[in-house]
Amino acid sequence: MKRTIIAITMMAIASGVFAQGAIISKYFDQFSNNDEYVKVSVSSKMFSLFTELEPDTEEEKDFLEAISKLKGLKMIMGDSVTDAAKLYSKAIADVDKAGYEELMTVKDAEENIKFSIKDSNGIIQELIMVGGGKNDFVILSLFGEIDLKNISKLAKTMKVDGLSRLKKLDED
Repeated sequence: MKRTIIAITMMAIASGVFAQGAIISKYFDQFSNNDEYVKVSVSSKMFSLFTELEPDTEEEKDFLEAISKLKGLKMIMGDSVTDAAKLYSKAIADVDKAGYEELMTVKDAEENIKFSIKDSNGIIQELIMVGGGKNDFVILSLFGEIDLKNISKLAKTMKVDGLSRLKKLDED
């Protein structure tokens, strides 16, 4: 009986870890050898190294607070993408099919950006941003325990294009 409970627990943990970043992992695999795309992966170790720093300013304190519970960030982006609109639509369909909840969409003449989340017990576990324009495409996955108010501060500090749009949530 104990072995069964341990096995079920381990499977649940493994599936939870696998689920985080599963969509972006698909795109990482798809574009791994394609030099048209920039691929960025930041591990939990990198985030934990930042949290050991002593903040000198309120902005630095906010930055460290924002990343203290993050487990990873993965991003793929290209600015000269063939069929960018088709790729954007496919990524949006993948996100929707995986059961993410739409948080916000920003559309204008130049670009489309959609933010979606997965949460558990009211805590955001993963934020996915999919963006596309005439020739550009970006998909970003941020996972861990996510506080949206701090993420817009993080994006501003790190200068992550698109994530800064989350500040609009604070305005509503």
